[in-house]
Amino acid sequence: MCAEYVLEKAVLLGPQAQAMVERSKRVVSPSLPRAYPLAVKRAYGCVVEDVDGHQFLDCMAGIAVCSTGHCHPRVVRAIQEQAERWLHICGADFYDPQYIALAERLAAIAPGDEPKQVFLGNSGAEAVEAALKLARYHTGRPYVIAFFGAFHGRTMGAVSLTASKPVYHRGFMPLLPGIVHVPYGYCYRCAYNLTYPSCDLACVDFIEMTLMGRSVPPDEVAAIFVEPVQGEGGYVVPPDGWLQKLRALCDRYGILLVADEVQSGMGRTGKWFATEHWGVVPDILCVAKALASGMPVSAMIARESVMTWPTGAHGSTFGGNPVACAAALATIEVIEQEGLMENATRVGARLLEGLRGLAQEVEQAGRPPFIGDVRGLGLMIGVELVQDLKTRAPAHDEAEQVMQECFQRGLLVLTCGASSIRFAPPLVITEAEADRALEIFADALRAVSR
Repeated sequence: MCAEYVLEKAVLLGPQAQAMVERSKRVVSPSLPRAYPLAVKRAYGCVVEDVDGHQFLDCMAGIAVCSTGHCHPRVVRAIQEQAERWLHICGADFYDPQYIALAERLAAIAPGDEPKQVFLGNSGAEAVEAALKLARYHTGRPYVIAFFGAFHGRTMGAVSLTASKPVYHRGFMPLLPGIVHVPYGYCYRCAYNLTYPSCDLACVDFIEMTLMGRSVPPDEVAAIFVEPVQGEGGYVVPPDGWLQKLRALCDRYGILLVADEVQSGMGRTGKWFATEHWGVVPDILCVAKALASGMPVSAMIARESVMTWPTGAHGSTFGGNPVACAAALATIEVIEQEGLMENATRVGARLLEGLRGLAQEVEQAGRPPFIGDVRGLGLMIGVELVQDLKTRAPAHDEAEQVMQECFQRGLLVLTCGASSIRFAPPLVITEAEADRALEIFADALRAVSR
């Protein structure tokens, strides 16, 4: 119900939005990045309306958060009803029925047959921190392997695992010791200049043959942290067989496989969790963002045999807040009962097809920036812009310009990776809305190429 509301002409920064920008500069931490001057008044479905009355088609969903659309009535009602009963009881010290109910639902939908246990936090970074602590405690091992391009959060442990942009590390050294990064399965920009599938997934072999063979003893590695689809790193989908080979490597050496599904989880890729596309069961699973349609709650889900830390080893005052848990339970119901994973698969395929057609059109026009790669699963889609199709030189500045041109035309998207645009709309987006988003994106791309 949002395509007809999108602006047909460029958006000018209105006076109320400009005033809000100035207020923010005076009192808000300068560490917060601002993609464009969007000052929100309200949001519903796939529509975001700013304080000056401009309406936008939302294809970022609060960075893959508002999966059920903005202010889904069933989620809002669950929040209101819980807020009338109790706001806080601390699930870490007492028995909160909402905390237990959400843990039961997550344990049931998480992949794998082994019984699972759940720790609830407030954010994706907290889920990652919990997983990092648990992995080291359970194994008694010091080393952890993560990937270049990864984004796991900004708290000290999570940012030590992160390796997507230097700004996340600059000025904060020394970071957590024992963290080692290796290349991701990023075929479009293979670190080894090989070609899939003839490469035989050499990027996984590197971990075992080179890293473990020369530097990091495998029996001292606690865990490998991986995003099944990289988010901040560029919406990178690894090749078939890569995640399975990583799982096998972990099994050989008793290493825990930790799947960070903070951005890819909760139905975004067309399945509850992206690991399911490859039949891989992680030992620990991190979930947040879309878990509660915008309310702050996260989960660290682990196999029962791994959740071995004792009482008091980890906790949280606000983690698993009952209002957020009520929103999460409603969100899971909406995703299931309204067929949102099926919709993500169907509309995502339509977007992918349209974007690949646009890539051919841009190539024939012969003007940069070109679309070097279109990749995605469900409604987690990345469009990588390049200056030249042969050299694949990133078109970073142009990607930023395209994002701004989309905003001016009434479409909300965000950049990621070296020079990619990500499409992560609410899972309720219709085919007509996806077509409209594609039209606006094409128009923005043409404007930059001119």
